[in-house]
This record gives sequence, structure tokens and C-alpha cells, in this order.
Amino acid sequence: MQAPSRNDVEDFLFNEAELLDQWRLPEWLTLFTDDAKYEVPCTDLPTNASSDSNLFYIADDRTRLGERVKRLMKRTAHAEFPHSKTSRIVGNVRIQAKREDEIDVSCVFQTLRTKDGVTDLYFGTNKYRLALDGEGLRIREKRCLLAGDGLRPSGRISIVL
Repeated sequence: MQAPSRNDVEDFLFNEAELLDQWRLPEWLTLFTDDAKYEVPCTDLPTNASSDSNLFYIADDRTRLGERVKRLMKRTAHAEFPHSKTSRIVGNVRIQAKREDEIDVSCVFQTLRTKDGVTDLYFGTNKYRLALDGEGLRIREKRCLLAGDGLRPSGRISIVL
């Protein structure tokens, strides 16, 4: 596969944001490789912290991410039923490194989430390692680096960032 352009990468990330905003989580899950990782480190950790030795808000492999999606789609997921309304903005997309079969990408994000009369803002930087295969781009690794000082007392991460 030919190396994707920044426009190709942006379109991929915009599609990911749209799938999440529309709660099409099973379809979103297909964007990930079988060996994928999805991580949200705590806000007080350095960007290179490891989930093996530090506490993370979320540290999922592909199997756990699939289980998270199943739970969030059920009516019994009380924190997200009915589903939150979200609106994501993705910007400042940068290709950091290209290799033969994958690329490193960074972007900034803002996710507005409203539920039960409360609106929360999550913002920061997403770091991706995208695999290049016959199906196009797929997510091998996604790390959401929250930029706020911490979650508000009433805030929680019950959505997929």
C-alpha cells in the first residue's frame, strides 16, 4: 500500500470521530488491529508512562476494548444509557513518522459530552500508531493524553475518547 497523505489520515480520523459521536461503536471497533492497544493515562503521568507500571484511566488491549464496547451498547450500562450526546473536534493532524507498514500520527482533540444536564469537556492530544494493510489504515495503538489538570469531581470517563 502506498503511504497515505495527511488528507487520507485526516479523513480516517474524522471518520473515527463521526462513528464515536453516532455511537456506532461496533463499527468503530473494526478500525482496530487484532493486536491493538487503547490507553488513557492519568493526567499527572508523563507522556511516555507505561500501563504496566502506572495506573491509567483506561488501558485496554483489543479484547478488553471489545468487551468495553459490548458493555457500553447494552441498556444495563447505566452510566451511558441513554447514551451521552458527544461532539468531537479533531485538528492539528501531524504525521510524525512513516515506516513501511505503519505511521505515527498526532492530533489535538476536544470532546464535548452532555448527559443529565451536565456538560463536560475533554481535551488533549491523541497519539496514534496506524497500521497500513490491504484494508487501508487501521489503529494499532491509540493513546489519549488529557490536557486538563484532572477530571472534575462529577466528571468521569464513561465514553470512548
